Amino acid sequence: MGLLLACVSLVSACTPSSQSTDQENAEDKHISFLYNFSTNSLDPHVDSSYVPLRAGITETLVRLDEENLTIAPWLAESWEGEDGQHWTINLREDVTFQNGKKMDGKAVKASLERALRESVAVQNALKIDQIEADGYTLHITTTQPFPEFISELVNPNVSIIDVTEKDIINKPIGTGPFALKSFSPGSKLELERYADYWDGASNLDSVTFAFNEDANARSLALQSGQVDIVYRPEVESLDSLQTQDGIKVESTETFRVHQMTMNMERKSLQDVNVRRAVDALIDRQKIADTILLGYAEPAVGPFLPSLPFAPSYEKSETGSDAAVKYLKKAGYSLKDGKMQKDGVPLTFRLLTYSARADLPLIAQVFQSDAKQIGIDVDIRQIDIPEEYMASNRDWDLATYSNLTAPRGDAGYYLNATYHPTGALNFSGAEEPQLTAIIDKLNQTVSQDERAVLAEQAADYVHKNMINSFILHPSTIVAYNENKVENWVTTRSEYYMITNQLDVK
Repeated sequence: MGLLLACVSLVSACTPSSQSTDQENAEDKHISFLYNFSTNSLDPHVDSSYVPLRAGITETLVRLDEENLTIAPWLAESWEGEDGQHWTINLREDVTFQNGKKMDGKAVKASLERALRESVAVQNALKIDQIEADGYTLHITTTQPFPEFISELVNPNVSIIDVTEKDIINKPIGTGPFALKSFSPGSKLELERYADYWDGASNLDSVTFAFNEDANARSLALQSGQVDIVYRPEVESLDSLQTQDGIKVESTETFRVHQMTMNMERKSLQDVNVRRAVDALIDRQKIADTILLGYAEPAVGPFLPSLPFAPSYEKSETGSDAAVKYLKKAGYSLKDGKMQKDGVPLTFRLLTYSARADLPLIAQVFQSDAKQIGIDVDIRQIDIPEEYMASNRDWDLATYSNLTAPRGDAGYYLNATYHPTGALNFSGAEEPQLTAIIDKLNQTVSQDERAVLAEQAADYVHKNMINSFILHPSTIVAYNENKVENWVTTRSEYYMITNQLDVK
């Protein structure tokens, strides 16, 4: 029976129709891309992995010009709002959704309103009071003067989709160069070229956008030829990747920071000297050299020093001696090998997650250094950090990675991370003085004045040690340079699968 089946299979494989299919498949232009974060939902208005935009399914009204750190038109052609509160946005008139429907003002209004309904974070970020649509023009009024309103439209969670479609979670219909063919939650997306894409159809026929949170597995997949592009391969594998014929490794400075998020609601961390001790224990240079192998820059604050709104910081004391000194100020002392106060040992529960392979290693280094001064650190692995930290307060510290200037401006990070209404305010920071600075920043137009306010906010965070900053990692991408053409490793990490991506 087995032999019969084998013969049938062999005959079937040799039929003309099968040969024809194989020939057609051989001519298809296909790219396989492997990403480090998985997602179970493709709803662009709430997906924290931004996969719909990164995969080329959706687009936003404006995008970041990464060279000039300015906002550039995308689905919107132009805009105006001199008073910072009443905005007119003129849409492109040649855009269709991937189901063939026109993207007009009414459709965009419906998409924006859905994003506002689905996400409190979007509500807080956009501050929209009212939207009116007139043909291909939108009239938007914000709840207050908000000069940076347009830059907030870069946010992937404000992607424009056809909200009349039934299954947005599994098959959103956007305006991008690739339409979703199939979605296996937590595994992969199969994408196909959208022939009527407004900015010129891709030369590719299809793209596979797959997920694997294991950095070593991602590197091996590229080395074996299973995939064409790997996002964030294992750092330890870079030497072997670079020596393998046909593989190119790119490293790009981005707007990202790895930080030690501190839960300000925990009693021990309400003392600034304890927070300073945590900061002093972080050996940034060792972490950059041994874990990131030099593909990182030690961080003092959230913003890259090259950005115009990054403050200049005075050098702080670091190391175990400095940490002990700060803890002594907080009333702690070392007894019986334990750092304690009033007979209660100082311990920390530290959250980390494997999707960024370097974060668990950073957690382990911190755990080891803390143990040297009598502090026990309990490391807990979590899957989706944003969900866990937002809904659980049973932790003290967390290694977390954040984009701090993806709009080319400091406002996004400061609002999201330190404003009481911020979606990423996992520390629970509620500092009236800091909030006042951010509120003023939100209503300031002059870029010079905004830079001063952003520096003041970042300086306040540093002096009061609300979160601690570890390093600015480079984004590393490896790909098959004999096949892949026009790949660009962006600083914002937003724009990945584009209509320019091609095969040789």
